[in-house]
Amino acid sequence: MRIQLLATLAALPLVASASVAAETTTPGTPVSVYDFKVKTIDGKEAPLSAYKGKALLIVNTASKCGYTPQYAGLEALYEKYKDKGLVVLAFPSNDFGGQEPGSNAEIKTFCELKYKTTFPLFEKIDVKGDTAAPLYKYLTGLPGKQGGPITWNFNKFLVAPDGTVVEHFDSKVDPSSTALTQKVEQALPK
Repeated sequence: MRIQLLATLAALPLVASASVAAETTTPGTPVSVYDFKVKTIDGKEAPLSAYKGKALLIVNTASKCGYTPQYAGLEALYEKYKDKGLVVLAFPSNDFGGQEPGSNAEIKTFCELKYKTTFPLFEKIDVKGDTAAPLYKYLTGLPGKQGGPITWNFNKFLVAPDGTVVEHFDSKVDPSSTALTQKVEQALPK
């Protein structure tokens, strides 16, 4: 009996340490993309938690870039998979080469008229450096193939329906590429 009690007491510090470690996570620290609120291209607050249960493709976009034609591929991808649970979320940014100089209204008009986009478009933000939007600080701060710095316009982050980031794709990965579409199909809600 005494040996059993000593063994139980010896195990207590380990349990306490584990619970302290769990409690030392800063309250309010984001653990998924659903913890963020952003603004639509029209300036309305939009919690990303509204997309819980969907696969997301978060993309930093620009209207005057060599990759701008990817808007067409993003729209095609969205049209193909939206009924299966994919949502493309576009975040215009002027961080690379000044290739998104327009206002939110101009960006919205450009996307709708030139590329007939129907997926959600959000206000123009910074996606790199100290002024990066909180969502992008979170995304780029993730380890391994999930995160890393934004290299140019049209980087893509694929997010699973539970809010975890699956993979970060470089600008060179076209929305219609097999590499991306296979990952999208795997990430769709089951």
